[in-house]
Amino acid sequence: MEHLHAYWRMEYIEAPRKDSGGDLFAELPAMGDDAAALIVHRSPLSYLVLNRFPYNAGHLLAVPFRAATDLTELTAVERADLMDEIVYGKELLKAALAPQSFNIGFNLGPAAGGSIPHLHAHIVPRWPGDTNFMPVIGGTRVLPQSLEAMYHRLTEAARTLPPHL
Repeated sequence: MEHLHAYWRMEYIEAPRKDSGGDLFAELPAMGDDAAALIVHRSPLSYLVLNRFPYNAGHLLAVPFRAATDLTELTAVERADLMDEIVYGKELLKAALAPQSFNIGFNLGPAAGGSIPHLHAHIVPRWPGDTNFMPVIGGTRVLPQSLEAMYHRLTEAARTLPPHL
């Protein structure tokens, strides 16, 4: 019999659920420890953070510092900064992981999958064959590297990139 070990999953299962009113994306940058928060880059108005429950290895979220639930709530400067952070995240993933493709997008509103009421963009690196039967049949994602190892890999690659592209 084969065994599949998804050790990261228990952290998600046992994690206490916050009462409504908290804002995880406002709390992460205030922690004062980017490694613990998994923040890999900060720009003046937004930041990149590793998704703790990723669709794929290296899945990043681009998040504005100021809480907003829709793109229309951001100023033109905030929207431009967020887009620059998305582009930086894509280039960072290219430098660190050499993916062949990307899925980049927003989930705006609960019906679209926007379960956290703070605007954020997903930047998901993709490779040929990275999707298989496990999520469909087994309801399980298989990730090849821990979040901590991925954090170090991305922050090392960030040293080779200009702070803004």
